[in-house]
Amino acid sequence: MSPEERDTVTKEAAAEQAAAPEAVPAEATAPGEEPAEPSATAEREASEPAEPDYKDQWLRAAAELDNVRKRARRDVAAAESRGIARLARELLPALDSFERALAAAEDQPENRDHHLTDGIRLVQTELLSALARVGIAPDSPKGERFDPHRHEAVAQQPIDGAEPGTIVEVYSAGYTYGEDVLRPAKVVVAG
Repeated sequence: MSPEERDTVTKEAAAEQAAAPEAVPAEATAPGEEPAEPSATAEREASEPAEPDYKDQWLRAAAELDNVRKRARRDVAAAESRGIARLARELLPALDSFERALAAAEDQPENRDHHLTDGIRLVQTELLSALARVGIAPDSPKGERFDPHRHEAVAQQPIDGAEPGTIVEVYSAGYTYGEDVLRPAKVVVAG
């Protein structure tokens, strides 16, 4: 045999040995058991990628979609709430102007029963009821304890018979939207 033929035979033997599965050492098998032969399915499982769990993926996608829907509903509700509060803050000065106009007109005896005064009162009532329908309520805290989160103290006066820290007069009503204060009430506190 020539040296070239020997190299070819050696290379073929090395290739066959590399392709053959490794034998399990005799120590690894339990006494009395036959050495395990590699099965065809085990070889197939090792060579093919594992099949994805489609049910798990579907459940995860459904849960994610449900979370997105809930988040979108919360975002829409929050945006609606901010829009209502912003519009109400812009309308409150007009509502105060209606109140001052009515007070000035009713101070004059000839205008007390005038149809213009009745019209202003009707517009003011409609505006207040529209605000109430969306959840905005006036806050007139006369007689309540002063709360710096809901009230703005304009003055403090010593009043006989009034407990210190009690609101004795309301200059301007406050407005709330749910738990949020749109505008604090301007008050006089007993001192």
